Amino acid sequence: MAPSFGAGPRTPEVTVGPLDLAARVDEALAVQAVAFGLSAEEVGVRRHIVLRHLACPGARALGATTPDGRLVGFVYGMPNDRAHWWSTVVEPYLRHNGTDAWLDDSFVITELHVHPSHQGRGVGRELITRITDSAAEPRSILSAIDTESPARALYRALGYLDLAGQVHFPSAPRPYAVMGAHLPLRRP
Repeated sequence: MAPSFGAGPRTPEVTVGPLDLAARVDEALAVQAVAFGLSAEEVGVRRHIVLRHLACPGARALGATTPDGRLVGFVYGMPNDRAHWWSTVVEPYLRHNGTDAWLDDSFVITELHVHPSHQGRGVGRELITRITDSAAEPRSILSAIDTESPARALYRALGYLDLAGQVHFPSAPRPYAVMGAHLPLRRP
């Protein structure tokens, strides 16, 4: 297999496919805790958020698993709804930049995390492209920590553009950027 974005070739032993995220929420949050540096308290809060999101119309998830069934990455998202909390927080920033129309007819990537031992091998790229390939919406939006990072580089390589920066979420210590891309996402 040809190398993907990152430091090495895609991990051939990882399979990406549909994920029953409600059934495996604790495994997914363990990946997110390691990848994102979350405390046990933050994981507890996010558990309730994930389960609430999964009840939204059109919510779906994909997982990256090893042959022994260990979850090493996941992505989930849903069609965006301006009434959702995330949209209400980012909307003023987008409106200020004249980009708030991106909140309509978009598939939002709610979370995308890959265990550090599998990062840089194309797993995140495969997760996000596969989930957006199945979206009925013509574009995708997401938020990422507003710093230059491998994640932001990946999103840009896929065609995501910055729509707003220095977005402050309540209780988040660092500002975020909101990014958007027309679908399908760009391929290498």
